[in-house]
Formats: sequence, C-alpha cells, structure tokens
Amino acid sequence: MTTIRDIAKIAGVSISTVSLALNDSSRVSAKTLQKIEQAIHETGYKVDPVASSLKSGSSKLIGVVAGDVANPFFGRLLNQIQSCAIEKGHLVIVSASRGVALHEGQILDFLAGQRVAGILLSPHGKDQEFIDHINRLRMPTVLFDHKVEGLETDFVGSDNILASAMLTEHLIRLGHKRIALLAGEEGLYSADQRTEGFYKTMQSAGIDVDKSLVFDAKYDGDLAYAETMRLLTRAQPPSAIVAANNVMALGALQAIQDLGFKCPDDISLTCIDDVPWSDVIQPKLTMAVQPIEEIGKLASDMLFERIAAPNRKIEPRTAITTPKLVIGNSCARPKEV
Repeated sequence: MTTIRDIAKIAGVSISTVSLALNDSSRVSAKTLQKIEQAIHETGYKVDPVASSLKSGSSKLIGVVAGDVANPFFGRLLNQIQSCAIEKGHLVIVSASRGVALHEGQILDFLAGQRVAGILLSPHGKDQEFIDHINRLRMPTVLFDHKVEGLETDFVGSDNILASAMLTEHLIRLGHKRIALLAGEEGLYSADQRTEGFYKTMQSAGIDVDKSLVFDAKYDGDLAYAETMRLLTRAQPPSAIVAANNVMALGALQAIQDLGFKCPDDISLTCIDDVPWSDVIQPKLTMAVQPIEEIGKLASDMLFERIAAPNRKIEPRTAITTPKLVIGNSCARPKEV
C-alpha cells in the first residue's frame, strides 16, 4: 500500500511538505504541488480519512443542517455549499431536522462525534439551552437563513423585512387593501421578520391589518393549502395573498385552482423565493427572490476562513443580502377597484 512517505520520496520533497499539500495546498508552491500531484497520480495514493481525522482532530467533512431539505430554496443552497466545499477539498454531510429542535441537537452531537471540520446550520432551536448546546460543541459554526439572538456566531441571511415589504407594496399599488398573509412559523427569525415587513408596509400605507387574514402556516404547503381554502370560502375573502415562502405559495395556488377560482382574476398571489419551474407554472408568480448562490458562498467562505485559522480570534460577522422583486402575472387590480 502506498504511503505518504512513498509520495514524498517520488516527488523529492519532505513528508511534512506532502502533508501540508494534502491539507492546505495554498501554502505549497505551484511547482512543488505539481510534483506531489504527479506522484499521487502515478501511485494511485488515497488519503485515509479516518487516520487523517484522528491525527488532526477533525475530518474533511462539513455538516449542513436545515429544517426541510426538500424545499427548493435549500436544494439550490446546498448545491452552492457543496461546490465551495469541493474546491476546499471537503465533503458535505446533509441532515434535515424537520424543524424540531430536539432532532437538531441530536444531529449536531452526531456531527461532532464524526469530527466534522465545521457546521453550517439553519437553526430552529432558539432557547438558552440550545445556545449552550451550540457553544459546548466548540467547533466552527455559521448560521444561515435563521438567526438566534444571543448566540455569538457568524450569520448569513437575506433582508426578510424588505422581501415581504416589496410584495405587500406591489399589491397596495394595484389597489389591494384586504391582503392575507400566510406567515412562517412564529418565533423563527426569518418568519418574524417577514411578518414585520408585511405589517409595517400596510401601516405605512394607512391600511389597518385584518388579523383574521394572517395565519401561521409554519412554512408548510399543506397548512397553506388548508388556510387558503378557508380564506376563499369566507364571507369576506381577501383580494390578495402574500405567502412567506415558495412552498406555501404552491399550496395556496393549488387551493385557488381546486376551488375553481382564477389567479389573478379572482385573487392575486405573491411569494418569497423562487419556485421550481417558475417559468412554466401558470400564472407566473410575482416573487421576492433571495440571492441563494450568494448566501451559500458567503456562509461557506466564513466557515472555511474559521476552519483554516482555528486559533485566530475572529469577531462574529453578519452578512445580509438583498432580495430582488420579480414581477410575474399572478397579480391584478382587485375587482372592486
């Protein structure tokens, strides 16, 4: 079996230089790196990940934990994270907590047991016990999408208040006043911000929010479907709906169609985040789209910077990206206007 000693002998360099090249190629000259890569190619040498992790105290694995990895938002985000990880010589382990804080803690403990180099986390836990749990892990951790107040870690997200404000303002400009909100889970950072953006925009326009039109649909498509069914069959239905994410928007659109209503003729619909096949779904939804690839790259860069310098003191950083309003044909002036 080929060893690192054999690679060093063939390449004409020291064992420590080979080790450095395998762990951080940026610290090795291009000429030396080429010799080492040629020796590896000739011998078919493979790094033993278990031995490497035992020796260094961490592996080449990166843990990514999200609530619902079936959500298209997270699918695209994970693709970006994986691309960044591969460039750095790391492999990604993806886990879904399904929004359950207890499961989240169990997954984090498992990842710590696997000696992952770092963790990218979209957290649902938010109490002091959860904060203490994260701190006890003592490993590089970057939060994305959801922030936990009081937890001193890096965070990358989007301007959620702006996202819902843009959609709400768009509907108000069309003349809508009875606007329903399918909100995310109350208490979650992104959900609370999106609800805040909705309320602030309505109030700034001098429109009283009918709280009976605001539902905590928990970012769930089935709940959004059920709530939309109730909304559209009440005596005074809304003329428009803001869905706080793409999954709920698809649930709402399904309910609209199942009831025999037309969007936007009978009711307008908007949402935060793009939806799969958005160009072929009719009507094409008006959306506030987050820059997913940018979020994934920023979070990955922050994590790998901490992994590369474990002893360097880096103050917690926050990066907030800007969503973009994409106008579709799912909105029209209300019938009474």
